[in-house]
Amino acid sequence: FTRLKIVDLSVKSADGTMAVKDLSLEIKAGEILGVAGVAGSGQKELCESIAGLIPVDKGAILHNKENIVGKSPREIANLGISLGFVPEDRLGMGLVASMGMVDNILLKTYDKNKGIFIDRKPARKMAEELVKKLEVVTPGVDTPVRLMSGGNVQKVLVGREIAQNPKVLLVAFPTRGVDVNTSHVIYRLLNEQKEKGVAVVCVIEDLDVVLELCDRIAVFCGGKISGIADGRTATKEGIGLLMTKHEKGGTQA
Repeated sequence: FTRLKIVDLSVKSADGTMAVKDLSLEIKAGEILGVAGVAGSGQKELCESIAGLIPVDKGAILHNKENIVGKSPREIANLGISLGFVPEDRLGMGLVASMGMVDNILLKTYDKNKGIFIDRKPARKMAEELVKKLEVVTPGVDTPVRLMSGGNVQKVLVGREIAQNPKVLLVAFPTRGVDVNTSHVIYRLLNEQKEKGVAVVCVIEDLDVVLELCDRIAVFCGGKISGIADGRTATKEGIGLLMTKHEKGGTQA
């Protein structure tokens, strides 16, 4: 059982302005929590602060009872907290463009090797399994990922993070710029993670997808949550009203 509890969180953006302001939120195991809002409402900073990639100005991020604020991704992993992150920038933050699938997988697993030599066989096997399972189109698992289409790059990134068996999975704009078939593959993968009891946080632009995919929807406006809607009963109009601070839209969870 995994529960992620965010308490009074404040985080600054790269330009120094406050992107997330006194935010409190609970993310539960076995659910997909959608994060909706106009661009620049703090969604990106929320995900990166949970992942340990940017500093937190105030507040706590509790994984069960362990506060992970101030800890790097490696330190979070060393606590036994398995956290996957699919960032918005696939080839800038998610994968190394000049590397193939095998080396990009090794970036997540190399520290598990004992001794000075790295065993590449498990990473190669994982890469080959991802190609088969997700129908990744590539000349080979050592081909630089920058030569793949955007959809195939996203399959590799999502597949790599899921292959680590995370307890918490953060996904930012997973289907932006990809084709319909790839979108459905990714939606299926996220639902499979939910069924396995993973706590999934998904930032999505398309409100139709938010309503179809998510169990709960946290609506952001100006770095704050203007409402939390039940995915079963929420409407596009209600979410839209919450995105512009009109509280009457959406159903409070």
